[in-house]
Amino acid sequence: MPLLIGTSGWQYRHWRETFYPRGLAQARWLEFYAERFATVESNAAFYRLPEPETFAAWAERTPPDFVMAVKVSRYLTHVRRLNDPVDAVERLVERASRLGSKLGPALLQLPPSLRADSGRLHETLAAFPANWRVAVEFRHESWYTDEIRSLLERHRAALCLADRQRPLTPFWRTADWTYLRFHTGRAKPWPCYGRRALATWVDRLAEQWTPAEDVYVYFNNDPRACALRDARLFAHAGRRRGYSPTRIPAARDVRLGP
Repeated sequence: MPLLIGTSGWQYRHWRETFYPRGLAQARWLEFYAERFATVESNAAFYRLPEPETFAAWAERTPPDFVMAVKVSRYLTHVRRLNDPVDAVERLVERASRLGSKLGPALLQLPPSLRADSGRLHETLAAFPANWRVAVEFRHESWYTDEIRSLLERHRAALCLADRQRPLTPFWRTADWTYLRFHTGRAKPWPCYGRRALATWVDRLAEQWTPAEDVYVYFNNDPRACALRDARLFAHAGRRRGYSPTRIPAARDVRLGP
């Protein structure tokens, strides 16, 4: 499954009736979502780390091929600011490992005010098990240096590529896989992306990663259900470029909201 496409979260009430059918209990939304997408980025751990039983339940409620990326707690990234990361990482690993084979990458999204600190980043990445995939979303330009790039390469961590109306990051290949987040597009209705912008991103990926390498793509532009529609468009663009995208919902299952 080299091109894994999904959305950043699934529990959006404004997706009711534009994606989730009327009358479908919210407690069943994950099952509905997982029948139409093969991956999701869970933001729950960023705000409050779920109990082990919750991760285990998510694994039980989804198909065998489902993959869940997990956003790392803001306690580590925004409160501790990567200081003394070992215990926070250990708690995450202990609990999220209950996903079993459905565990995808861990996403470290750093606050915009956090400037580059190679020592803290090294200690944080080193705290993760060697078999975990970790993507890092930097939001301060001081991180984009040769030193930080080399550090990511040593840990086989991916630079999280990001777009908010334009690319926000350099196009570094730091691992034999990568992670891409779409935040806000320029097309109408807001915050959707246009077909050309999405096709351009597929071309960028193809310059660095082959169709045999894993590319995780998540759409965070949830208003108006743009994320759902854009995931479909991106999958079609990827297929034309030689990638094999994971499943997407049928066009009839996705309607843009007001």
